Amino acid sequence: MKASVLSAFCIFLFTCRTNGQPIKNYDIFSGYGILRADQREVIILRRYIKGSDTCYLTVSPQTLKVFVLKSDDLIIRELSWNEVRSRFAASAYIFALDKSKLYCNRLQDAGIRKVLPLRKGIDLTVDLCPSHLPLDRVVFTDLISEMGAVEKPVPLAISVTGVWIREHPKDFEWLDSLDRTGALSILWINHSYSHHTYRKILLRSNFLLAPGTDIKSEVLNLEILLLEKGIMPSVFFRFPGLVSDNEIYERILSFGLIPVGSDAWLAKGEWPRDGSIVLIHANGNEPLGIRDFLKLLKEEKPEVISGQWELFDLRESLAEEEE
Repeated sequence: MKASVLSAFCIFLFTCRTNGQPIKNYDIFSGYGILRADQREVIILRRYIKGSDTCYLTVSPQTLKVFVLKSDDLIIRELSWNEVRSRFAASAYIFALDKSKLYCNRLQDAGIRKVLPLRKGIDLTVDLCPSHLPLDRVVFTDLISEMGAVEKPVPLAISVTGVWIREHPKDFEWLDSLDRTGALSILWINHSYSHHTYRKILLRSNFLLAPGTDIKSEVLNLEILLLEKGIMPSVFFRFPGLVSDNEIYERILSFGLIPVGSDAWLAKGEWPRDGSIVLIHANGNEPLGIRDFLKLLKEEKPEVISGQWELFDLRESLAEEEE
């Protein structure tokens, strides 16, 4: 991408972080945009108003990276979602959406569970479900100390809920500071706003499958919260409790989001292989998973130092697999 376009992105994102204006009329949009600066195309997923500007949440079909652009930056073409999928059928983004559909029939752990690795390593995902306990900061400090000399920033994905952000503002600010200062590169995965959990209720009527759940609000309100804090949401979604059915799965896909599961939930004794999407919880509720992950880091340390084992960026993993 040309430097002038990147500069425009950076200037606008900085404005979003600092002007304190609320987001209005945030909603799903289906279409694509042509960048006026260099004629590149981006897929448009959302449209909203911020101050006097009409803004668009867009994704690069090649890199799966998300950007906010103003209407002045784009030539806008509104299409149906099926037309968008057809136009960009050969892209990494549509490849990832289609790949995720292969795993849509599972009640638990639906979504992309691993990628085909080109190198030794894993995709780390850290879940922050609602919890009254403080953040397990040791996960992130040890990541930086063990991996930072080889990978800087250290890539990882955090599946976050709106309720956790609301109840842990200092911990959230601390994580954001690690990302902004370049110690970590955080990919924020939508884990729903509320993540409601009901005890002694069967999975088929629990989490997002509970009667009366407003799926659209659960998804969009989390995106709004992140954007109002100056943080870019991603095109990935993790189901609360890893629980879904075909109907809700298709709805998430229709929002332009890629469901992500895991083939290595450490607290359940699932040990990772190369290309695994590893799942741990850092919300204070899963000390076993934290222990096993720190053990994994120490076991792989010799290969980390030699550059033969690494953490991957989930977007890059999928883009490389498509190639």
